[in-house]
Amino acid sequence: MNKLQTRISERLSTVARINAKRYHDNKIRKNMPQNNFVHLHTHSHYSLLDGLAKIDALIKRAKELGMSALAITDHGVLYGAIEFYKKARQAGIKPIIGVEMYVAARTIQDRDPKIDAKRYHIILLAKNDVGYKNLMRLVSKAHIDGFYYKPRVDKNILREFSEGLIALSGCLGGEIPRAIQAGNLKQAENLIVEYKEIFGEGNFFLELGAHPNIEEQLKLNNALKELARKFNVPVVGTQDIHYINKDDKEAHEVLLSVQTASRFDDEGRLSMQQDDFSMKSPDEMIEFFKDTPEAIENTLKIADMVNLEIPLYKIQLPEFPLPENIDANNFLRNLCYEGLTKRYEIKVSSTGALTADTEKITQLPASLEELKKRLEYELSVIEKTGFASYFLIVQDIVNWAKSQNIVVGPGRGSAAGSLVSFLLNITNIDPLKFGLMFERFLNPDRISMPDIDLDFADTRRDEVLVYTAERYGRDKVAQIITFGTMAARGVIRDAGRSLGYPYATCDRLAKMIPFGMSLEEALANSKELSEDYESNSDTQRLLDSAKKLEGVARHASTHACGVVITPDPLPNHIPLQRSSQDDGSIITQYEMHAIEDLGLLKMDFLGLSNLSIIEDTVNRIKNARGETIDIENLPLDDPKVFELLARGDTTGVFQLESGGMKRYLKELKPSIFEDIIAMVSLYRPGPMELIPEYIARKHGRKPVTYMHEKLVPILEKTYGVAIYQEQVMEIARSLAGFTLSEADTLRKAVGKKIKSLLDEQREKLINGMLRQGLPGHTAQAIWEWIEPFARYGFNRSHATGYAQIAYQTAYLKAYFPHEFMAALFTAEEKNMERIAVLVGECRLKGIKILPPNINISGTTFTVEYGDLDGSILALAIRFGLSAIKNVGENVVEYIIQERDKSRPFTSIENFTERLSSRYLNKKSLESMIRSGALDNLDERAKLLANTEEILAWSHNIETNKKFGQESLFAGTSLLPALKLKDSAPATKDIRLRWEKELLGLWISDHPLSDYSKALAKISLPIKNIASFGTGKRIKVGGIISKIQKIVTKKGDPMIFVNLEDETHNIEVVVFPSTLEQYGVVFHENAIVAIEGKLNERDGELKLICDRAEELLPENTT
Repeated sequence: MNKLQTRISERLSTVARINAKRYHDNKIRKNMPQNNFVHLHTHSHYSLLDGLAKIDALIKRAKELGMSALAITDHGVLYGAIEFYKKARQAGIKPIIGVEMYVAARTIQDRDPKIDAKRYHIILLAKNDVGYKNLMRLVSKAHIDGFYYKPRVDKNILREFSEGLIALSGCLGGEIPRAIQAGNLKQAENLIVEYKEIFGEGNFFLELGAHPNIEEQLKLNNALKELARKFNVPVVGTQDIHYINKDDKEAHEVLLSVQTASRFDDEGRLSMQQDDFSMKSPDEMIEFFKDTPEAIENTLKIADMVNLEIPLYKIQLPEFPLPENIDANNFLRNLCYEGLTKRYEIKVSSTGALTADTEKITQLPASLEELKKRLEYELSVIEKTGFASYFLIVQDIVNWAKSQNIVVGPGRGSAAGSLVSFLLNITNIDPLKFGLMFERFLNPDRISMPDIDLDFADTRRDEVLVYTAERYGRDKVAQIITFGTMAARGVIRDAGRSLGYPYATCDRLAKMIPFGMSLEEALANSKELSEDYESNSDTQRLLDSAKKLEGVARHASTHACGVVITPDPLPNHIPLQRSSQDDGSIITQYEMHAIEDLGLLKMDFLGLSNLSIIEDTVNRIKNARGETIDIENLPLDDPKVFELLARGDTTGVFQLESGGMKRYLKELKPSIFEDIIAMVSLYRPGPMELIPEYIARKHGRKPVTYMHEKLVPILEKTYGVAIYQEQVMEIARSLAGFTLSEADTLRKAVGKKIKSLLDEQREKLINGMLRQGLPGHTAQAIWEWIEPFARYGFNRSHATGYAQIAYQTAYLKAYFPHEFMAALFTAEEKNMERIAVLVGECRLKGIKILPPNINISGTTFTVEYGDLDGSILALAIRFGLSAIKNVGENVVEYIIQERDKSRPFTSIENFTERLSSRYLNKKSLESMIRSGALDNLDERAKLLANTEEILAWSHNIETNKKFGQESLFAGTSLLPALKLKDSAPATKDIRLRWEKELLGLWISDHPLSDYSKALAKISLPIKNIASFGTGKRIKVGGIISKIQKIVTKKGDPMIFVNLEDETHNIEVVVFPSTLEQYGVVFHENAIVAIEGKLNERDGELKLICDRAEELLPENTT
């Protein structure tokens, strides 16, 4: 081909592209409403606490106004861009993605508060894909490199990333408007020339604001029009939208008050009351700019210039590093067949044939043919859906974690139903053994990426994040943002605070809202609230404002577990910012749903404290006893484990430790692993009512019945009680001839409760059952049984994974109680109430708890061992030094380091001399003394009475050391010995009070030890209450450790009391009438006897008090 032919070909190609674009744009126009104005300066609620409008409301209003396009321009962020883009397109509105950026006064490196706290606004709109990517880069750079009060860019950065962008000069806060307002026209002219040069001819517009009540805006508009004519720059008309309708103004002012933590009526607070910032109609905008029609026309021109296509739902997986000459599908296949050998000891021939020893075949969960068929089926679906790389990446991360001895959960969610996941070591649950379904996880009809959530020991989750970033590129891995929104109860308090209503009023109204219910739902369902709303104008004003604020984004934070991995640098796909948390790590500006919409790889790395407890326990056992516990391969039929569960001895056992669960376990007396899976699934609101039925059928107290014989193999493991979503899927397949993909669609439809979908699935299921020969009345009855159940049926795969963690923790508690409880203490060391419960548990079991000791304690809780005939025997658990309040981590580390490198501390002089004053201040010394940590050096009260002398002596020693006179210490010729004045020893009550203050509980003794006999005569041990149910009248005694006072809706005081004895604790509810009669009894540290009835709430027993008396020492004989 010669040069002429090449040029002709290129020209034809260009013409074809232009014609294709025109056809595409015309097609869009035909499907979109036509109008003669487009809003280009719009803030959504993602302009946090500044914009009130939610995305849905913006689009709905634009549609009502007949608009063909709409821009979103939040302050310095792209938080809502994908949600807006997707929903606008669905509504037939052309989305224009933009940002109101902040431009630094100088450069982003300059940070002089007198100069650089000032910044300028500019509107940037993405014209095309290049512009959209540049917008993401600009926003990311502003947050990561330019943040100073606000995320800023400077002109050099704008110049670098200007391609594909349209710029508007901004509102009154723009750089050109500010120069004009300051009377510096020459500077304004220079800036116009500069911005034209940055963005290129035709891409820079002077922005005229439609705010007639702002005099400065009107003057500015006139000046800008003059400059536009002089410099041949187009003007464009905008409305700075912050809310939808004019009557939203007050609610928006409340929002601004929340932002600034001020009151609505405060003078000088941030306010936008001076004008209307709602979404004006095109007619209003045209009327305002009637003398400048080009300002309206240019909004349409800009909308026409925008041709941005953001690909949604297109899978964009990062590349997994593969060996040469093999693709991801075949590499995955090879790993899976290797997994068959590792998991089942199956031999795989070069042709793929499977063989095994006869003995091994009998132990397999399925025949060799079934295994191969299941594996090949799963691999074919993975290949068809294009997810091979996804599985390779997940297995890489999991197997690395396991190689570092990081405990990984056995499986979360539906991924446990995948044989491929099991063979790759991603999960540790054999789906064939437990009858789990692959289609619940992934099927050929699924277009979105499968979801493999990973549980790691929470103390080591960060290591996994670091590995992932290093393995796949630090510029390609980030944690995901999440947004906290104003929920019903919170928004009443926020709005009420802003409007100046008393706290009691706001609190009273907030408590009328049931948890999880919206304000509209509460008004419809609560007679008390609706009557208050109708009769009280203050309540009406407050709730009307609150309703408009409800659901509005309040703040951004880092998602607890979400991580994204992109195929190339993150800013090509996602805008970034720094986390608001202390570490300042890089996080995305798109939340998880937007990331999924973009087809990017989102993973959930969850930190689970129970896995840290397992890891800690296993390490303690290995280090102290030399035993290695293979936690992933425990036998699941250990009698000792099931005995523990049947006793309800499940404090600390994952998923099984609530009071209600313990009672049910005692009734159930689990005997097989299936029982644990069932209880994990059933102990939730809704299915909980089936637990008594399940127990009665298991123990033969009720017959096991089935509506049809084909249900027997599906429900027999659960005694005819339907528990799992997979059972519904199997029923649809077995009784109605559904494929498992169709059955999964049925499951989703029933779960979503959408009537149109339900009707469609009902008809399909019943017709399927009729075709399979079931009578009509039976088919109808089965649907009526399935439909409500499927709403709360549980994912069996997920339950199996969690049941395995429950079993592992129960096993460790049954066989190694000291190590397990010490690990549990360590995991909960910041939660003193929890520690108190665990100490009570240990005392019940005869596990001795020892106070902190500077010569023995570690940083955290440790187990102390002895020797019995050559066997290692666990004797006690000792508090760590870090458990002492007011003693910092650096002090603890120094004490332990000094003790371990030299020798134990032999006296208070020796201790003081060896500790630098940097680590020994009055507060930490007194705290160590009071807690009992220095008891082996001297008596507590005596040491406490001499703290000033001890610290002065320490200071003198340190001063002499500083001047090189330490050699004199040996003969004590320079300093006299430390002399301590005498003091009466601390009484038991004082010692216990100190321990409670510094450690959160009593260690050396218990306040009730002198009352034990008296309490035994008149009351039950609190631990025994768990065997009773609601309505049982009881009398208990103990010490009041905590009192919470509240005011009822009628304004009467009532209290919640934490009562504990030497065995356990219980919450006591004291209603106003009882409090009035017995109020003098209720004060902290009072030793009391309380009578009342038990009441169960959220699975926990509470005692409703109707009588109380304080036990004084003379009562105890």
